[in-house]
Amino acid sequence: MLRTWLPFEQPLVDVEERIATLKEDLDEPDERRQARIAELEKKAAELKEQIFSGLSSWDKVQLARHPRRPYTLDYLNIICDEFVELHGDRLSGDDGAVVGGLATIGGRPMVVFGHQKGRTTKERQRRNFGSAHPEGYRKALRLMRLGEKFHWPIISFVDTPAAACLEEAEARGISQAIAFNMKESFRIRSPIVVLVIGEGGSGGAIGIAVGDRILMLEYAIYSVIPPESCASIIWRDAALAPQAAEALKLTSEDVLRLGIVDKVIPEPPGGAHRECYQTAQSMKKEMLAAVAQLEDLSTEELLHQRYLKFRAMGEFLENPPTVENKPIPNSAEGGS
Repeated sequence: MLRTWLPFEQPLVDVEERIATLKEDLDEPDERRQARIAELEKKAAELKEQIFSGLSSWDKVQLARHPRRPYTLDYLNIICDEFVELHGDRLSGDDGAVVGGLATIGGRPMVVFGHQKGRTTKERQRRNFGSAHPEGYRKALRLMRLGEKFHWPIISFVDTPAAACLEEAEARGISQAIAFNMKESFRIRSPIVVLVIGEGGSGGAIGIAVGDRILMLEYAIYSVIPPESCASIIWRDAALAPQAAEALKLTSEDVLRLGIVDKVIPEPPGGAHRECYQTAQSMKKEMLAAVAQLEDLSTEELLHQRYLKFRAMGEFLENPPTVENKPIPNSAEGGS
């Protein structure tokens, strides 16, 4: 049986199971049973506050990968008034790790797509655990161009440990597909809003994460490499992943401070997997607000600001030296 909770959630799960048992126990007098349920619910709320107010970076990595965490289709089923899924990249095939299509959200036509991991073993295999192949990135680009054609906003949901890295993906050009998506995303003449909803892992994430507004759920992560892989490379020991998670600065709080994302969307107490509907409504509100802001910009302003946004990532000089308002070239570029 698949474990559907994390080790640090165990005390809370125990109390919740006792509450569920009491609610089904009709032999106990109702007044006493309701009093006991109220007492346990208070204890559960206290435990939830205690557990989730002191999470480490590694704990948040586990939450981003939670077996019950909502995926792209879970959110689309809630926030979309209508959704028509489209398949295929019009070149070689259809990738189950990326889902997308045409949608109406808040009465507005939009193009939506994102990673999909799958729940059951069979579905996980079909969707390659959310690790997209080249066809998945080409599908996403096809949808972006469709949104551009109709002047519709584009919404991207990011949730992947990394891109597919098997030999077949390499043979079909996975690196080229990711790089091409990134380049073309800067040219799309429609507003693009990106939502990091779970794992934002490496090139697998950035292949569909170039946008004008980058929003991120509170317990999602965004990193250049998974902590286990980082620990294996740096310390030759994947068991040191918790230390790597801390060093990578991959939590929503970290990447917001670094200017990688524009806004963090709070999750309900205990995480999105406990209140999917509430989380989806919060996402919808922020997403529609971002779209409204972006639609006030001209196409030229939109593209220019998108370029500047990503060009500024990684800057660390607050006031670089200049000559006549132009950056001083370094010696490798012919400067003196």
